[in-house]
Amino acid sequence: MLCNLQCLCLVSPSLPLFTPHQGSFHYLIPIHHCLTFSLFGRSVNNFLITGPKAYLTYTTSVALGAQSGIEECKFQFAWERWNCPENALQLSTHNRLRSATRETSFIHAISSAGVMYTITKNCSMGDFENCGCDESKNGKTGGHGWIWGGCSDNVEFGERISKLFVDSLEKGKDARALMNLHNNRAGRLAVRATMKRTCKCHGISGSCSIQTCWLQLANFRELGNYLKAKYERALKIEMDKRQLRAGNSAEGHWVPTKAFLPSAEAELIFLEESPDYCTHNSSLGIFGTEGRECLQNSHNTSRWEQCSCEHLCTECGLQVEERRTEAISSCNCKFQWCCTVKCDQCRHVVSKYYCMRSPGSAWSRGKGSA
Repeated sequence: MLCNLQCLCLVSPSLPLFTPHQGSFHYLIPIHHCLTFSLFGRSVNNFLITGPKAYLTYTTSVALGAQSGIEECKFQFAWERWNCPENALQLSTHNRLRSATRETSFIHAISSAGVMYTITKNCSMGDFENCGCDESKNGKTGGHGWIWGGCSDNVEFGERISKLFVDSLEKGKDARALMNLHNNRAGRLAVRATMKRTCKCHGISGSCSIQTCWLQLANFRELGNYLKAKYERALKIEMDKRQLRAGNSAEGHWVPTKAFLPSAEAELIFLEESPDYCTHNSSLGIFGTEGRECLQNSHNTSRWEQCSCEHLCTECGLQVEERRTEAISSCNCKFQWCCTVKCDQCRHVVSKYYCMRSPGSAWSRGKGSA
């Protein structure tokens, strides 16, 4: 997502970088080019300019990882009232994002996880000079009939770089800042929790008498599903002001583990209840659900898609409006020797459904005035 912030100039030669959503590669840009991103707001730009020069190598990978997190956020909430809007994506309490809702907790967790995921993958693929596979366990017995070997993804390195970049964006020193740091860490823990063991058989004639195994990152969608489940059972925390004061270390950084129960370190936490997100409220940055598309009579879809018209429209005092449009698609495709495929252009009518306000709706007028 290109933007209008100052350019982030990199000092390393071009290196291929993996992005989890597209399974594609991007490249670090030489110093005579600039790349700009708006994912973190101006605070990330300031950090990249003033931060340790040794870490400038990772700036593009960090931005791509955060972008993957935001794309996953939009996918997970596509059919909910709050659908991960652009105005909610700043990660620092220093810049306008002062809410402390469960939605904020998910943004921090998925963004932090996305950065760690991408850095880890790039590291294991040898894209950075100073890191590679995690071979610390190789040769050790892991269990009955298998030993550690191969190329395990280096999550230690990915976690360290993610923490450096993402946590450094947090300039606040209050309960919200503490919550954000906690959820950043929960996102990184989720990357570890979803890793999978992959094995390769060895033995005479494929007998698989012994296996060599290594740890790999899960598919990023699995990580998104994992954190969405965490979001749905997130914990509301009542902050103790004495603990908040004790959480301010000598270096001036907040220490999340001192303010929350250790048993909750992997859980998402929030401090404030969420609004219903039904009605437009510019002061809170809420767009409302009027005009949103929903799905009717959908099959083989998620529960949120199946209930989207009820959740987005009916429960918000809006009616479901059907709009029929003509779509054109390729059809009757035939292979012709040699070697082309020719298709006809077929027209068909499709129905789409939207949440619209009923004319003269007293409910809508009442909610709007409130």
